[in-house]
Amino acid sequence: MKAMLLKGKNQPLVLDTVPDPVPGPGEAVARVLACGAGLTVHHARAGRVPIQYPRILGHEITAEIVATGAGVTGLRVGDAVTAYFYLTCGHCYWCRINRETLCDNFKGFVGREIDGGYAEYIKLPAPNFIKLPEGLDWKKHPAEIGVICDAIATPLKVTRKARVMPSDTVAVIGAGGGLGVHMLMMARWAHARKIIAVDTRAAKFETCLKEGADAAIDATDGTVSEQLQEMTAGRGVDVVFDFICTKQSIESAIGGLNKGGRLVLLAGNSERFDADGPAIMRREIEVMGSRYATKQEVMESLELVARGDLWPLVTETAPLADAEVVHRRLENGLIAGRAALLIP
Repeated sequence: MKAMLLKGKNQPLVLDTVPDPVPGPGEAVARVLACGAGLTVHHARAGRVPIQYPRILGHEITAEIVATGAGVTGLRVGDAVTAYFYLTCGHCYWCRINRETLCDNFKGFVGREIDGGYAEYIKLPAPNFIKLPEGLDWKKHPAEIGVICDAIATPLKVTRKARVMPSDTVAVIGAGGGLGVHMLMMARWAHARKIIAVDTRAAKFETCLKEGADAAIDATDGTVSEQLQEMTAGRGVDVVFDFICTKQSIESAIGGLNKGGRLVLLAGNSERFDADGPAIMRREIEVMGSRYATKQEVMESLELVARGDLWPLVTETAPLADAEVVHRRLENGLIAGRAALLIP
């Protein structure tokens, strides 16, 4: 099969021919129609996370099951599927209570520890395939359907985690990115009172405003806290979702919060930060970390899209052979929303 291989840290992706995968016991193989190219994948491409090379990246797939191994009962040839990003055990305490992202026996990630979706076929443990619900036209919209498992599922999780209410003012830092834009959509879906997009690229503000933001803040001058306070008449915002998680962005977010405000940190690369502990206690500020989403949240996200509540924003598609071009654009912050590779 044809596959894009990453052969070393921060090296260009290379189109190559590798053996077709064959499912072993408890595994299945699917033909890939599309695979999302977001920053989670790009951090691996850029060498920011450890990988055993060569590796096939990618996990946000739309695919069709073509073979199953011994002992697989929940999948059949012809099933339309997406993938669950985390390789979890399924039986520890955290997996049993629907918090797989904290799995005690965590084995890594699809597209990092095992080969992913930048290929014509993908082999995964059968539990990592999630069947698509009826109502999703996966053959007509493979790029959009593929990114749901991350771009919609992650914002759904943190919307609940932060307890977004219709009375809340919400700010999204990194709002122009693949997760940030969908966070704006999700905040609007949750009926937040006011939604503020924060980004360093003014060229993305039009997309942010179109997809759910009521206002936008340019973060390049380092006055995000002050601007958030100004936009709320000195009150501060109720919730901040930070998808950048630099020292500056986190401290700016805390400074821009209202009393009782909630800050959720979620980024592929993050930094340490300084915080005023007494002020956080006195103002009852909550600072929360989050990782990806559960399988249940992925399934619920698929259902949200199937019934028309939301629709993923894929602004760029490219053939598999152009994966390196897409990642160079991601590196330079030139893509608003999600990009996806189409595999014929």
